[in-house]
Amino acid sequence: MLYHQTLEKLRALRLEGMADALEEQRRQSDITPLDFEERLGLLVERQWIWRENRGLATRLKRARFKISNACLEDLDYRSSRGLKRAQIDQLRACPWVQEHRNCLITGPTGSGKTYLACALGAQACRQGYRTRYFYAPKFFRALETARADGSLLPLLKKLARAPLVIVDDLGIASVPGKLYREFLEMLDDRQGQGATLITSQFPVNQWHEVIADPTVADAILDRLVHNAYRIELKGESMRKGKASPSENAN
Repeated sequence: MLYHQTLEKLRALRLEGMADALEEQRRQSDITPLDFEERLGLLVERQWIWRENRGLATRLKRARFKISNACLEDLDYRSSRGLKRAQIDQLRACPWVQEHRNCLITGPTGSGKTYLACALGAQACRQGYRTRYFYAPKFFRALETARADGSLLPLLKKLARAPLVIVDDLGIASVPGKLYREFLEMLDDRQGQGATLITSQFPVNQWHEVIADPTVADAILDRLVHNAYRIELKGESMRKGKASPSENAN
């Protein structure tokens, strides 16, 4: 009776990992030689793993990555791509997110920008950082909708609190100047608060033309470029090749 009451209380306390481990221990005949502290340690360890896995699943779901299975382990480092393993290894533990630095990924269509952005975002989730992914046209539509219905300030506050914000394919669609000013406000709010990852088909030195308003462009680049890691992908579209079929987006 005591066992079932304990199990029910563990689940009522949402200690699912400990409850599952307790049930497993009860079925294991070789668990009896372990003393109380050792068995308790195993229960606590299981609860810790359960909580970490649940937190990761939640962060990945809320990030809404375009490529949900992207991971750094599947990157293609062919020399023709311009992707350096040493640079990715430098980013892997996400010091850039912790230090509120940015990452700018540029390259032609099909060079793998979206995959790399999603892989870096997923790695940030694994390191415990909440991440928000946006396809650039949808991002600016969200800003425009929020501006129209009066929810812009809450949206900007929410984005300011996210440790990592990804805006994928900047410049792929025409954007009104007023929305770039909202984008600038978001970047300004995130200064010293979070990291921003931007991908674009256009080299950074052409972003002035993409943004059009020289003053706003200067301010945006000032907030993005100076502390940013830069990755410039090269080569033909990976959609044409047979290698790395999982890494073939943008």
